[in-house]
Amino acid sequence: MPLTKKQIRQLKSLVHHLNPVVIVGQNGLTDPVLNELDITLSTHELVKVRLNAGDREQRQEMIDAICSRCSAELVQTIGHVAAFFRRNPDKPVITLAND
Repeated sequence: MPLTKKQIRQLKSLVHHLNPVVIVGQNGLTDPVLNELDITLSTHELVKVRLNAGDREQRQEMIDAICSRCSAELVQTIGHVAAFFRRNPDKPVITLAND
């Protein structure tokens, strides 16, 4: 279920103070990086990822790959940092606002 604008605003305010917990380095999006991101999303629901890619197209490809492979939703991108959200159906950590 896609996030509403109100929910995205709420998540942006929550993600603002977080530090990137996963950093995609020179080797790009490898399976171990995606597995770590998947585990982190399951635990925290909202994470920042630093994407050390050369240009915007490469960063956008990485973002699209993360969204599809981890079933996450993009909350925000600023420069080389992107924030992703995925609801944990068993133990929700973040309570989202309803419209």
